[in-house]
Amino acid sequence: MEKLIASYNQTKYGTMSHTKKFDSFSEKEDSVPIGSLNILSAKYESLDYEVVENYVYREEERKKGYPFVVKKNVVRWIIFFWIGVITAAVGIIIDLSIETIAGLKFNHVKKYIDKCNQSDCLWKPYLLLLAYNIVPVLIGSTLVAYVEPVALGSGIPQVKCYLNGIKIPRLVRIKTLFIKVIGVITTVVGGMCGGKEGPMIHAGAVVAAGISQGKSTTFNKDFGALNYFREDHEKRDFVSGGAAAGVAAAFGSPVGGVLFSLEEGASFWNQGLTWRIFFASMISTFTLNLVLSAYHGHPGELTFWGLLNFGKFSNFALSYEMFELPIFVFMGIIGGLTGALFCHLNYKLTVFRMRHLVDRWKKVLEAVLVCCCTATVGVLLMLWQNDCKPLGLDPTKNPVQLNCNDGEYNSMASLWLQVPEASVRSFFHDPTESLDATTLVYFAISFYLLTVWTYGLSVSAGLFIPCLATGAAWGRLIGLGVQCVFPNVDVGKYALVGAASQLGGAVRMTISLTVILIEATGDITFGLPLMICLLTAKWIGDYFTESIYDIHIQLSGIPLMAWDPPPLSSNIYASEVMSYPVTVFKSKESVGKIVDTLKKYTYNGFPVVDDVFSADTEGGNNKPNGRLRGLILRSQLIVLLQNKVFNEIPSAWDNVSLTTFRKDYPRYSNIDNIEVLDSERQYTVDLLRFMNPSPYVVQLMASLPRIFRLFRAMGLRHIVVVNDSNEVIGVVTRKDLTRYRVWRHRGSIGVEELKVSAKL
Repeated sequence: MEKLIASYNQTKYGTMSHTKKFDSFSEKEDSVPIGSLNILSAKYESLDYEVVENYVYREEERKKGYPFVVKKNVVRWIIFFWIGVITAAVGIIIDLSIETIAGLKFNHVKKYIDKCNQSDCLWKPYLLLLAYNIVPVLIGSTLVAYVEPVALGSGIPQVKCYLNGIKIPRLVRIKTLFIKVIGVITTVVGGMCGGKEGPMIHAGAVVAAGISQGKSTTFNKDFGALNYFREDHEKRDFVSGGAAAGVAAAFGSPVGGVLFSLEEGASFWNQGLTWRIFFASMISTFTLNLVLSAYHGHPGELTFWGLLNFGKFSNFALSYEMFELPIFVFMGIIGGLTGALFCHLNYKLTVFRMRHLVDRWKKVLEAVLVCCCTATVGVLLMLWQNDCKPLGLDPTKNPVQLNCNDGEYNSMASLWLQVPEASVRSFFHDPTESLDATTLVYFAISFYLLTVWTYGLSVSAGLFIPCLATGAAWGRLIGLGVQCVFPNVDVGKYALVGAASQLGGAVRMTISLTVILIEATGDITFGLPLMICLLTAKWIGDYFTESIYDIHIQLSGIPLMAWDPPPLSSNIYASEVMSYPVTVFKSKESVGKIVDTLKKYTYNGFPVVDDVFSADTEGGNNKPNGRLRGLILRSQLIVLLQNKVFNEIPSAWDNVSLTTFRKDYPRYSNIDNIEVLDSERQYTVDLLRFMNPSPYVVQLMASLPRIFRLFRAMGLRHIVVVNDSNEVIGVVTRKDLTRYRVWRHRGSIGVEELKVSAKL
């Protein structure tokens, strides 16, 4: 792949920092191809995970004492408890709403089909089904498109980016949660190829971010509590627990939730956080299990351990022999190939949407169109495939006598006239003779293509269930083929392996997905076949494409940091990576200079130095900018200006504490909204009291891998580059590092240098 030359004019300091000098080009030449995977967006900011250990912080630490430490730890556990409970409550609301509304819908449609089966009026139930699908999808899609676009899809890529250290606007607002819940219900009830399990991860993240802060910006309500958790690194840990609780509620998999948060989500981890996240996952699973079991008439039995209930497999059903392991590997290959094709097709479709479906009304119209096509395909397959079976052979709730004799039901109709989770259970547990091979082929192909079309629509829906349903269909088909040679095998386990392979081939999860499926089936003996097929699916899929989540992240231009630095990059030094020239402040800076700088630049961090040399900051001169004393954040300067903490106003210093800086977290005022009188522009601010006196620094000759590991391990936003005299030369930020991306394709590997653009 041809190496891309990164060139850009001025980008934000915080995700990209100060202007780095490259060959300039005109605005016309700086066009961003729509759908490009090799351009980073300059609009995304980083989160401030680093603790600013300034004078105010040390003063508060001295006053706390050990009782406060104990209190804070106890409060953490209490918050994680409520994260589990409320996340489960959200899942219960979603599950019962879908079950109630979908049950009424399918019962009504079934009655019309049975009535019109002999009267040649099947167009009536078809129109009824369209109406039942269009109305909820129209509501949900309109809310997502016009009210809260960040509620689109499952939300897993966005949560993954947030935990990686990227600020995703409006991601964890209460308003987003409301739209997400309504959107998921309307999407599943509307008969689309989407599930409620993926969005539960986003819902859990929002719940965690909300209750851990003791305030709501959506309702403009501050309860005056938990203000010591109003920091990015504290909030990040709670969001990690919320994501895990969402997985636990969705699949009844507390251990899988912890592993998912570790494998796919959290970039920063510690032992204490592991225990708290596991606790939240257990509470979430137990709460949902307790309530749903009581609701379904089994109080105290705890039989409904997740929103997606796979049902109980018998020990015989999940037993396997050595000769089956190569078959499982083969199924993993199929899952990897179909998953890679899924990612490629969806990428092409997403690029088409980005180019031609920009208007909101077009997005809503496309969602309604897909909804109508899904219903039409289902009805046509019911009429086309007369797979008639004796009543009682299939446990479906809505057996339909469509084109079948008395005492028989249409098995194809039974698959479409139920929610996708029920179809997955049908593939796992229905008797062998209940579904013909032709029915499985038609269902797998149609559901696969509809899922490709559905993912990325302006609706709230996940990818887990559609992939599981598609994989379970072709997996059961392979099971029927194996059963022709070995009659004693159970086709349900092949459906399970197929489901795992299809999902793994699209999302490329291994450890966490294996544990999730083991916990969902309630049997650990099938762990080896699941791991074999998932590893194979991942390797095959990675050979051709990135995962579906990574593709959508790259299309958005989000600067996601990889786990490891680019290989063979030790010969790239800080002097080549850093951004320069650097805008700095003196230790005692004038108010006018601070205001003018904040208005002129969008940088989010400024080195504080002893003396400022007369460097040509506009001409590309990277002359040293004085001896480094510390680093001050933009948000801190905003708070100081807003509260008029000036040296000439001694009374303003009396009430300055960390609470002053936490009060407006996480949305600080804009510099344009802060009123500074002309007479105050000559005042000064003592930045030494509020800056971080010990920021992370590297020397000019520090290598890219060393900077990358330091940045990744510490969760940094800025690293200051200094020379031998501790004079500021440049600054390294997230986009400086994420410009170097590793690509792998069909066995080849390389590093490409991406372009950063403010137009994406």
